[in-house]
Amino acid sequence: MVAIAAVLVLCITGFAWRSVDNLIANIDRIGGLGLGGGRDGAVDILLVGVDSRTDAHGNPLTNAERAMLHAGDEVGTNTDTIVLIRVPNDGRSATAISIPRDSYVDIGGGRGKAKINSAYGSTKETERAELLTDGKSEAEAERESTKAGRQALIKSVAALTGITVDHYAEVSLLGFVLLTNSVGGVEVCLNQAVDEPMSGADFPAGRQRLDGQQALSFVRQRHELERGDIDRIVRQQVFMAQLVGQLLNAKTLANPGKLSEISEAVGRTVVLDEDWDVLAFLQQLKDLSGGKVEFETIPVSDLNSMTSAGESVVRVDPKTVQSFVAGLVGEEQDKTDNAPKLDPSTVTVSVLNAGGATGLAGKVSTALTGKGFKEGTVGNYTGASVSSSRVLAADADDPKAAAVAEALGGLTVVADSSLSADTVSVVVASDYSGPGSAAAGMFDFDATSSATAAPIPPAPPIDAGQNGPKCVN
Repeated sequence: MVAIAAVLVLCITGFAWRSVDNLIANIDRIGGLGLGGGRDGAVDILLVGVDSRTDAHGNPLTNAERAMLHAGDEVGTNTDTIVLIRVPNDGRSATAISIPRDSYVDIGGGRGKAKINSAYGSTKETERAELLTDGKSEAEAERESTKAGRQALIKSVAALTGITVDHYAEVSLLGFVLLTNSVGGVEVCLNQAVDEPMSGADFPAGRQRLDGQQALSFVRQRHELERGDIDRIVRQQVFMAQLVGQLLNAKTLANPGKLSEISEAVGRTVVLDEDWDVLAFLQQLKDLSGGKVEFETIPVSDLNSMTSAGESVVRVDPKTVQSFVAGLVGEEQDKTDNAPKLDPSTVTVSVLNAGGATGLAGKVSTALTGKGFKEGTVGNYTGASVSSSRVLAADADDPKAAAVAEALGGLTVVADSSLSADTVSVVVASDYSGPGSAAAGMFDFDATSSATAAPIPPAPPIDAGQNGPKCVN
């Protein structure tokens, strides 16, 4: 958000289009993410803040930078901030929808249910280990597994919200710090003083200006907050709103020294998808102003839910979330409501076991019949070796195959020309953790969890056109 806003200001002010070109040229680009491409006219952008120990080009952070970020030595990558931004085709407004990091959802790629912030990191590490086992080099394994992690997060967000992601933007924690410092810090306001050592948040009550390192503590705190992750999201939103509002009116961007500082920060810490024509997009936003950027949060069923394995999660209902998001973005609701519903009793599904778990195919078939599907052949898979579970159909876009894939936690549908048009098969490999697997039971919600908890009302929308920072918990 910071990087995009910075570039946006340059376009709005007409300052140095050549400098805009240079700024964009420094950004790392990635392809093959399976994005939507803005087919409905609007642009839906997934903005991700990653807790990474490397920069956008894979270079390790320095010891001083890791210390500044309170970053340890662990290798994993988590997505601490997940925001879906909808920009209508007239480019005159934008809605940023935050997703709590602990939202318990179906993870894209058929990996079962987990916290949405683990979709990127857990998929990446699983894929990386498999690639290294297959003889890939460290560099190849890192590159391909990182792409798989991003794809899993994109699919997870799309499944939860019902919105197809058109473009992808990623910024690291280091980028957050450097970009905040480049504009001279950002003003915030707290209802009461805080002193929370886990995040490093130690601030008095009232209005104050934070530098990059202080701002990182401000937006990362969630312990000792009345509404936990929801209050954390509100902090992120008011901070981004202040920053966007400040940038949209900033004279500092006419300063070549400041512009150089922003350009260096963006080039080192921001990643965008390769198909995004950023200059054309920014020209579309010429009428956007701070007051037309609103921040919302998806509805939450239970902030303090617990799985049967004892994991604390945020419970969300996908149907409620999709209805909420559709109401914000306008046209999708009608498409969803009018879509024909497939009757599972009309679909016969064969399940074949390609993994080492005895009886897995039978258990998965039983799970499918429990969801209304008809039982087909159940047995062992005799085709070429596979390492990932999948649904097979003559056509990868077969709605019957899509329904089966969704019922099993979001498996990938693969076209198999040897199958007839009315045949759907499931191949379950050693990675399978969906319905019918031993792992699936670990992720069911405990009956003692607050299944009847009243939904948590989202915070009122925040816009970037306010006078001064909104005071928050």
